[in-house]
Amino acid sequence: MPNPDDDVIALAALLRAARRVVVFTGAGISTESGIPDFRSPGGIWTKMMPVEFRDYIRDPEARRVSWERRFEMEDTWNAVRPNDGHRAVAELVAMGKVSHVITQNIDALHQASGVPEEQVIELHGNTRYAKCLDCGVRMEISDIRAHFHSHGAAPDCLDCGGIVKTATISFGQPMPEDEMTRAEAATLACDLMLVLGSSLAVYPAAGFPLLARKMGAGLAIVNREETPQDDYADLVVNAEIGPTVRAVIDAL
Repeated sequence: MPNPDDDVIALAALLRAARRVVVFTGAGISTESGIPDFRSPGGIWTKMMPVEFRDYIRDPEARRVSWERRFEMEDTWNAVRPNDGHRAVAELVAMGKVSHVITQNIDALHQASGVPEEQVIELHGNTRYAKCLDCGVRMEISDIRAHFHSHGAAPDCLDCGGIVKTATISFGQPMPEDEMTRAEAATLACDLMLVLGSSLAVYPAAGFPLLARKMGAGLAIVNREETPQDDYADLVVNAEIGPTVRAVIDAL
């Protein structure tokens, strides 16, 4: 069996030698904060199929169902806090070791842990607020929830009358161009990509670690389960995210 201490020493050595690290995070870092996984067996999407973007646009009933599900999760989103994995990543950013955090998560826990907003790249959006799909104006979830309970539907945009949706990327919705461009630039500039808690099975997001490797950067993966990219990595650690990264910080 691998020695966990050896993994920590090896990952600390990779971080120590790197000058510009990009951290890439997935659901595994946030399940340790109590956020249910969406894709895994027994996850949310095995119990309720997500509403596809095209259905959301054309069908008011699909929009109603989507908002009901979002409001059912409100207590969870309000209760969760960053865990030691998030805090350890924030420390690496504060040390100047990590230039950007590219995340597949929609929970904003990296920002809550202290990573500056401009250094977080949210590939799949953010569930903490909503946006108009036409003009992009921001709307707060609490205001939408109050309108929904009074009228049985989410309000249209107050500025342009467009359809309002959580600021997340749904199935069938185009990936956000600005974030994809920023993620590519950060990836091309890094000399080590550290993957934390991602299955690396969801594309195009999962293409960034492979791009980093192709361009000559190191690749380290910390995940509880195996991933399809393990064979490309310099180091693979199958362990809990928070305790592992905390131990690595202590070993630097």
